[in-house]
Amino acid sequence: MDKHSKRSSSLLHYPVLVVFSLFFIGLFALDLITPDRAYSEMENTTLSQRPALTQLSAKGLNSYFTAYTKYVKDQVFGRDNWISLQSVVETTLLQKEQSGGILLGKEHMMFPRTFGLLDSENRTLPKNTAAVEALCQRYPGKVNVLLAPAASVIYPEKVPANAPLLDEDAYLDQLSAAVQAAGGRFVDVRQTLAEHKDEYIYYRTDHHWTSLGAYYAYQQLCGALGLTPFDPAAHTALTAENFYGTHYSKARTWNAVPDTITYYDLPNTLTIWNVTAAGQPTDGQTTGLYDTDKLNVYDKYAMFLHGNNGLSRIEGSGTGRILVIKDSYANCFAPYLTANYAEIDVVDFRNYNYGLDQLIADNGYDQILVLYSFDSFKSDPYLYRAGVAG
Repeated sequence: MDKHSKRSSSLLHYPVLVVFSLFFIGLFALDLITPDRAYSEMENTTLSQRPALTQLSAKGLNSYFTAYTKYVKDQVFGRDNWISLQSVVETTLLQKEQSGGILLGKEHMMFPRTFGLLDSENRTLPKNTAAVEALCQRYPGKVNVLLAPAASVIYPEKVPANAPLLDEDAYLDQLSAAVQAAGGRFVDVRQTLAEHKDEYIYYRTDHHWTSLGAYYAYQQLCGALGLTPFDPAAHTALTAENFYGTHYSKARTWNAVPDTITYYDLPNTLTIWNVTAAGQPTDGQTTGLYDTDKLNVYDKYAMFLHGNNGLSRIEGSGTGRILVIKDSYANCFAPYLTANYAEIDVVDFRNYNYGLDQLIADNGYDQILVLYSFDSFKSDPYLYRAGVAG
């Protein structure tokens, strides 16, 4: 028997090794012929691209191999399927109550694993609180602050047992006191949402409230401002099925129950502005309230208000003007305001790098609404701009 035959025969004594070797060789070959992806729609994140070796030194080589390891991980063939398989093993075989940083609760509800404030949030939360206080002081009697609580605050009984979640109630109580002491109005929606907890007010697979949850919060705002609420019965409700949100993209559980997005067929228009270096709106593009093309992609929630634009204006059917300073929780909330105001201006500081005083002076708003989830309020690195005078 020649050497080649002896080598082949000896390998047959290790079938598992042979199978694994062939598997990884095949996976490597598929990686080579599969084009790199720039973005993972499922995870809503940018993927690493093949790095270049720019410096032939110990430091340069270390940086290169670190980046290359991340690149290989991000671009591995069948990445989405591997992540799903990992979740199946962890939640089904190992009976874990969390996956990908998401707590897996009762009735298929998912909750972010937030055990306490991060170091960065311990710095950001006081800054954002001070910014809102300053805004209230500059415009006394006009500023309304509405912070949506996390689903875990409304549904503590559905969170996995003994999960040491952040005591959000204590922070909301402190914020309420601070806003009112500064001359603003704090619209505390916790009790209202708790009274409707048996209804579909938070998505199971996503971090947002549903359009119904937003509506109950909107009703409370109308009560505080003496406004007649939007009447859902007078409008056609439309739905989009099979919505898997941000929690699902991390947990990737095999038995997740998809969500349904509801919105109303409204004729109102939305103008999305470009903003000059001086903070002035220009070259507005006018469209409908919803980007229904987004209903055909993974992130269906982005259909509301065409996503998170820096400065936009909704033409309403009421009278007067309101300025909404917001995160994405306001995207399904703002359309209800069309029943009350003629113009609803919307600012998202993630894409609006300016203060507010000139905008407010130019438009003479009757009311200002700061609408965030508490989760983003405690961490938003841009909200400080609300407190900057001038």
